[in-house]
Amino acid sequence: MSGLTSVGRFAPSPTGPLHFGSLVSALASFLDARQRNGQWLVRIEDIDPPREVPGASDQILRQLESHGLCWDGSVLYQSTRLDSYKVALDSLIDSGLVYQCQCNRQRIVSLGGIYDGLCSNLKLPSEGQAARLRVNNASISFNDQIVGQYHQRLKTDIGDFVLQRRDALYSYQLAVVVDDEYQSISHIMRGSDLLDSTPRQIYLQQCLGMQQPEYTHLPLALNAEGQKLSKQNLAAGLREGDEARHLWSALHWLQQSPPEELQKQSIDRILDWGIEHWSLEGLAQNNQNTIAPEGY
Repeated sequence: MSGLTSVGRFAPSPTGPLHFGSLVSALASFLDARQRNGQWLVRIEDIDPPREVPGASDQILRQLESHGLCWDGSVLYQSTRLDSYKVALDSLIDSGLVYQCQCNRQRIVSLGGIYDGLCSNLKLPSEGQAARLRVNNASISFNDQIVGQYHQRLKTDIGDFVLQRRDALYSYQLAVVVDDEYQSISHIMRGSDLLDSTPRQIYLQQCLGMQQPEYTHLPLALNAEGQKLSKQNLAAGLREGDEARHLWSALHWLQQSPPEELQKQSIDRILDWGIEHWSLEGLAQNNQNTIAPEGY
């Protein structure tokens, strides 16, 4: 880690424009970093081409800028970091922690999503196979700033997990750990849909000799049907020209209690108020997923 007291980040996948749920995560991590007088970085997680939408990366960055969420330094694109992921994977292979797996997704689903280690002793060739990390009997616990103490025993809760897919694409779990270390990320604030991924990432950090950031998992903004706001669930992109209302609504949803009159203020004034008053107390007391405001 660097000598900075705090380095936070927002790391969207370019699968579409920002919607209310992604704005909530971006704003929360921004306010948290700025209140700590730390850095706030932006990383585009573009390592899954089949899911990506052309032009989405640039659109996301324009939307962040229009909401006053200006990042420090240069944007990091994961697509430029493939050599670093290979180095990390090779080191795990050399340590005997990785094996090749020929099982398809249908078989994993039939197991309830928890891999049973069928291929762990087969010594399969690497070409056309997935690379899995042995979790042995690892028990991982961490204290989330909202959720509290969270625990997984990886063998029974997750099973050995994939670091490189059969199509040779690197997994989210590997890439995010390598890049969080590379960017000296000290505080990670993201949606609670990633809560159960965190023990895997902590285990990877341990295997690779990397530092463990502090984690905070935010409640999710839901649509009227109770589904997470996402492009898959047809969440609407944020409307241009209504940035002040978006920010105020996100502050309100994050239980920051912004005054009504703040809606009529400039974006800079809204963000200044948000930094000054930022607190996790309300979210820690009531961390339930809730419906997004009307219109989102």
